[in-house]
Amino acid sequence: MKRSLVYDQQSCQLRVEGLPDLSADHGVEELGILTGWNLRWAGRPELEGQRSHLEALIAAVLPYARHLVSGLRRGFGEESGPVWIGPSAAGPGHTLRLVSGQNGNPCLDLELDDAELADLVRVLDQLRLDPRVKLPLAVASPRPLRSGELIRRIPIQRRLAAPLGGMAALALATALAVLLPPPSRQPSRAPEAGLVAPPASASQAQP
Repeated sequence: MKRSLVYDQQSCQLRVEGLPDLSADHGVEELGILTGWNLRWAGRPELEGQRSHLEALIAAVLPYARHLVSGLRRGFGEESGPVWIGPSAAGPGHTLRLVSGQNGNPCLDLELDDAELADLVRVLDQLRLDPRVKLPLAVASPRPLRSGELIRRIPIQRRLAAPLGGMAALALATALAVLLPPPSRQPSRAPEAGLVAPPASASQAQP
């Protein structure tokens, strides 16, 4: 009754093993009880663990990939938890950190390039969307990016272009205003002679 499902990509292979849950009326081809899983990489250590580790891997990797598509690079998962993934500090790749559940075993850091991350996302999606798998491998529903995350998507050069351009225009206008000479005031002109009638004398006054 034991079932083994394999999901292959170019750089990795995911294998899950389990049994149908007869109490839930599962068929013999279905997998409702997970007994083990392993992830094989080309030239890397083989990963394996319990169901909780597989769920943590899905919960960290898939949201991380979605945010990368949106242009936002940040880590997902708890750094002290079983799985964490984030941008690599050594280059443009990605760091997948796995913490062993056995005491004394150090955590394992795997450096992935974009192709390896894409293959990992594909095998996890194949598992999650396989109709034969009846495990509740839930993933948090995608949510719109927050306003702060949307702003961080814009390169800092573009974010600073508008305010710096406004400040430069203001400074240029102020400098031009200082360099221009003040307008000269025209002196008031005295009335020309002969244009103003002299005041009438008393002898000229009409009776």
